[in-house]
Amino acid sequence: MVRVRFRSADLSAFADNVFTDRYVKLVLGTEDAPVVRTYTVVEPDVANRTLAIDFVVHGDEGVAGPWAAAARPGDRLEVRGPGGAYAPDPSADWHLLAGDSSALPAIRAALAALPPHAVGDVVVEVPGPEHEQPLDGPGGVRVTWVHGDLEAAVRAVPWRPGRVHAFVHGEARAVMHGVRPYLLKEREVPRADASVSGYWRAGRTEEGFRAWKSELAAAESGG
Repeated sequence: MVRVRFRSADLSAFADNVFTDRYVKLVLGTEDAPVVRTYTVVEPDVANRTLAIDFVVHGDEGVAGPWAAAARPGDRLEVRGPGGAYAPDPSADWHLLAGDSSALPAIRAALAALPPHAVGDVVVEVPGPEHEQPLDGPGGVRVTWVHGDLEAAVRAVPWRPGRVHAFVHGEARAVMHGVRPYLLKEREVPRADASVSGYWRAGRTEEGFRAWKSELAAAESGG
């Protein structure tokens, strides 16, 4: 993973953004053939006009990873946003945060936003032990790292009494076809208390992934 820090002339749009999954759109590629990729923002600092983005790099695979690996001071990039939709509800009895490496920035931000007395579980799927990272949060929140099968790991979390507020994001098939039915149907978590969605899908570009999400939404709505 590579962290790139950016400086902007104006980050005032982040001043009132309370979401912990805040994201931006990066415009890569060329002027004639732009490629847009979505990334979670890390540590936006409105006063100093800086923000950071963590990129997962797999050699020369993809567009954003190679750009980040080759980035140097002075490089320029168009950034659109921010957006966001989730922040942990302090009134919840407990919290469930789960995802793969792509969800780590949002999970880290959510942990930082939790009140000191918060309790819950964090489950993060990474390829191996060398990809595990320090995660700081309230003492009552347990962190579990797994090296495969996010759904099984979430199912293994002891179900606590009371109202849960859940955030689960990552590879779309694992999240949408595995974890989401478990939470919404088996555990009967209200949709308003569960932010569950895919950040990416294996074998698809972001354009293909967005098309797949649209198809899935249409199928679920009966359209």
